[in-house]
Amino acid sequence: MAPDVISFARGAPSADILPKDAVREAAAGALENDWQKALSYGVGIGHPGLCEWVAERHGLPSPAHVMITNGSLEAGAMLFEHALEPGDRVIVEQPSYDRTLLLIGRLGVEVVGVSLEADGIDVDALERELVAGPVKFVHVIPNFHNPAGCTLSDEKRRRLVELARDHGFWLFEDDPYREVCFGDQCPPTMLSMAGVDGDVKIIHASSFSKTISPGVRVGYLAGPVDPIQELAKRANETYISPNMLAESIVLELCRSGGLDANIEVVCKALSERCATLVESLREQIPEAEFVVPEGGYFLWLDLPEDVDTTELAVAAKEEGATFIAGTDFMLEGGNKSLRLSFASVPAEQIPEGVGRIARALEKIRAKSPA
Repeated sequence: MAPDVISFARGAPSADILPKDAVREAAAGALENDWQKALSYGVGIGHPGLCEWVAERHGLPSPAHVMITNGSLEAGAMLFEHALEPGDRVIVEQPSYDRTLLLIGRLGVEVVGVSLEADGIDVDALERELVAGPVKFVHVIPNFHNPAGCTLSDEKRRRLVELARDHGFWLFEDDPYREVCFGDQCPPTMLSMAGVDGDVKIIHASSFSKTISPGVRVGYLAGPVDPIQELAKRANETYISPNMLAESIVLELCRSGGLDANIEVVCKALSERCATLVESLREQIPEAEFVVPEGGYFLWLDLPEDVDTTELAVAAKEEGATFIAGTDFMLEGGNKSLRLSFASVPAEQIPEGVGRIARALEKIRAKSPA
């Protein structure tokens, strides 16, 4: 029997692929082997062992290039507040993560949208904005974009690094989905292309929310030592330290191999779900246009001009399926677009969920005047 509601709205994995047994074992190991750090205050930089592990994972010279945070969203929020002042010009992708737009929009900056292409941000358009006036900060989601599903090409990564070097703006590589990759190899980071000891202000952010579970709320920033240490000082002044118990559990999973084993499970499950969603859309909503994701959680699709996806979302909910309309991810526009999360829906439910959206589409078209 189909569930009452099939939700493509939430950017979170369904419960059946959460690693409860592995986390239970890791928690026991952390409380056996690391209980003093796990149950005590730390400092703003976070758990030193986890900083060391992240530094090694990214090939960084030392743990001083890393700070652990309560999820990557908080990491981004701290960086925005640290780097930006009212009146600064900030480049964001269009579409972009809705909470990024919310957080940046609170700071009194000038937010400039640059469109996405099938291989990531339109770098030519970005260069035109650099000519039009100084840019302080560029926010990019390079891998398996939320919400667009696209991945930044290697050529564009290199160009962005060079532009950041030439123009001196902060380049924020917001990258929580990189290891949720359906191919054989994770894409390279722009931080690795630029290095951390040069003249490029690149800060890389990622998270264990996607590779372990959202509930652990452990993320991190990596980059040049000076800004990382300044941000760690800000963190210490704000909340003393991030969640040391959660970090100890994550570290246990990292060291034991449990993290990599879970990444393999998650990628296999989400790859199947993504393929099922693509097939279902092509069969049931053939007019939909989209980039096929190579990883991550999301697929972004565009419908013909006669469709308003805000209206479609209401009709789809009545049919028993939910999604997020494109307007939530745009500075303006997005009326014919929508985001589907395949992470939250088991593969066997996806065809029915797409069918419900297709029926809703037929209903709103039937109501429209010819």
